[in-house]
Amino acid sequence: MSLCDLSAGTLWRKLQSGEVTAVAATTDYLNAITQFDGQVAAFLHVDRDTALAQATNLDAKRSRGEPVGLMAGLPVAIKDVLCIKGEPTTCGSKMLQNFRPPYDAHVIEKLRAADAVLLGHTNMDEFAMGSSSENSAYQVTHNPWDLSRTPGGSSSGSAAAVAARMAPVSLGSDTGGSIRQPAGLCGIVGMKPTYGRVSRYGLIAYASSLDQVGPFSTDVTAAAALLEAIAGHDPRDSTSVNQPVPSYTSTLDQPLQGLKIGVAKEFFAEGLDAEIEQAVRTAIDVYRGLGADVREVSLPHSKYSIATYYLIAPSEASSNLSRYDGVHYGHRTESATSLNEMYAASRGEAFGPEVKRRIMLGTYALSSGYYDQYYVKALRVRRLIREDFDKAFADVDIIAGPVTPTAAFKIGEKSDNPLGMYLADVYTISANLAGIPGISVPCGFTPAGLPIGLQLLAAPFQEERLLRAARMYERETDWVTRKPALA
Repeated sequence: MSLCDLSAGTLWRKLQSGEVTAVAATTDYLNAITQFDGQVAAFLHVDRDTALAQATNLDAKRSRGEPVGLMAGLPVAIKDVLCIKGEPTTCGSKMLQNFRPPYDAHVIEKLRAADAVLLGHTNMDEFAMGSSSENSAYQVTHNPWDLSRTPGGSSSGSAAAVAARMAPVSLGSDTGGSIRQPAGLCGIVGMKPTYGRVSRYGLIAYASSLDQVGPFSTDVTAAAALLEAIAGHDPRDSTSVNQPVPSYTSTLDQPLQGLKIGVAKEFFAEGLDAEIEQAVRTAIDVYRGLGADVREVSLPHSKYSIATYYLIAPSEASSNLSRYDGVHYGHRTESATSLNEMYAASRGEAFGPEVKRRIMLGTYALSSGYYDQYYVKALRVRRLIREDFDKAFADVDIIAGPVTPTAAFKIGEKSDNPLGMYLADVYTISANLAGIPGISVPCGFTPAGLPIGLQLLAAPFQEERLLRAARMYERETDWVTRKPALA
């Protein structure tokens, strides 16, 4: 049996105990990448020799009797938005095609210190702008459950790699749902931490007030371990919060007594597929069966989340991406005859259509005469969205609902419909605007065999409670044991 057949949590425990070597685990996953990634296209760069060298060094460390870190040799795939020193880090864009960072992102430093094995970089929508992987400048990633469908985005490769059992865990980034949405569509666990819980140092920026790094896993246990490994204060990130990181793994299997779950009525309105609603409500009934107090809550301003997000995020992107001008950073055209022409041609050649669309939208929203009318107004609505959550969490511990309005859609189905694509994140965006943690856990399948995700949200810095609530549900069901049958 391949070690890839084990759940991520089981493999992690076997690595911790020494029952399985890091070389054996890494070899099996590298072989799985060789076998399956031709179909899935999850990885942009895999350094087999470096990964095996990391695993070999860890096994040697263990054989000398030295203590090993929390990850204990667990292989991890990394979204191409996170800098790895000396490795190609492109952010899914031609703009950074030749970029090899001179430093590691903070989370990469933390993973190395925790004795993880880095498998390589995974595909993504360019600069994390997209919900389907179709905006990648390099390839389209396929959903392992149905190769004609999208795995979601923008962390498409990280989600698909875990779903296809080419990595037990991976890292993604979540700006408007880019961890939870692909996790839901791929039938795995994906978590967005509280804004400030995980350092953004070395995360190539899209929207700085929204971006967060978080884990994917085949189960809640390994997701908790991975979050524990990467969380914590970093003085290089001014938004990093200096709060102690709980030992998520040590309390994970302790059920929550007196759990109060809120069901936001706005999450079950028009546009939600009936099969998604049924699966999510059935999952909530599991909590009722465990003794949870389930009650309705309201998030009245959530209906403005899409409009608010698509003013704030593009505005921040317009600022962040201005550095890619062919002089300071990124691709430089070879055809220009003047400075202005060089700027325009460099950006025009290297940025894809969706990135250009969002830069133009953000630049317009920030322009003279429109700044107060659009951007400042969006910031005020953002505050109201956060206040809705604060009021709800005064009465409940967790808010439950769907991750996405539909199951995975066909590749190309929404290519000519940007608004339809944006609505794929309608239930996830509000958590980013509010800065709160959220997790997607598998809760069923459509009649066509496509995964469905249950989204759980908690108050700021309540990741421990969120993980324990997710684990309560996971223990009662077998959804996380299902895996796609790739040829």
